[in-house]
Amino acid sequence: MPRRPYDNTRRAEQAQLTRRRVLDAARELLIERGPAAITMRDVATHANVSAETVYKTFRTKAALIKDVYDVTLAGDDEPMPMIDRPEIQAVLAATSPQDKLARYAFAARRVGERVGPLLAKLLGAASGGDPDLAQFRETINGERLVGANALVRHLATTGGLRADLNPDRARDIVWTLISPEVYELLVGGRGWSPDEYEQWLARALTAALVAR
Repeated sequence: MPRRPYDNTRRAEQAQLTRRRVLDAARELLIERGPAAITMRDVATHANVSAETVYKTFRTKAALIKDVYDVTLAGDDEPMPMIDRPEIQAVLAATSPQDKLARYAFAARRVGERVGPLLAKLLGAASGGDPDLAQFRETINGERLVGANALVRHLATTGGLRADLNPDRARDIVWTLISPEVYELLVGGRGWSPDEYEQWLARALTAALVAR
């Protein structure tokens, strides 16, 4: 009799569930204790899996931290680029530059809400001289620069960018204003509500990028 084809769907689903459990456990510990105070074995214990499973899945603590950040940033672990997600698609679909930037401010607010507490711990450790976390900071700053550049190019292509504004300078303005550190300074440090942050960011982006 012919052999039935091997179906590894159940195994893959189980591996995905385990990965999510480890990421959730790592996020909780990172926020509670900070990266310097936890080990891969701590994460395994908190997730109720073996240390071998954590090492096999993520290999290094630095890779685990980056995956925790990426999933927290996106809001889930689906393999979907940020540009294809509803919040960014809403920016692209908006008709006026003011509306595009208002929607972009909402997207930045949502990112700040998701990653703020985690990033505060990670960047604090990076400032303390941890080389892996210093590299992490460089990486996420570079990723945010790519996103800021994409917004500026989109505004320029659709006629929404001020003609007298250098696109590189426009990119740098966006990159700075949308940084999660700014969100944490205002919302976490100065007591702004997320709504106030979002409204301020929309006004600041519009004033800086769009012709009056």
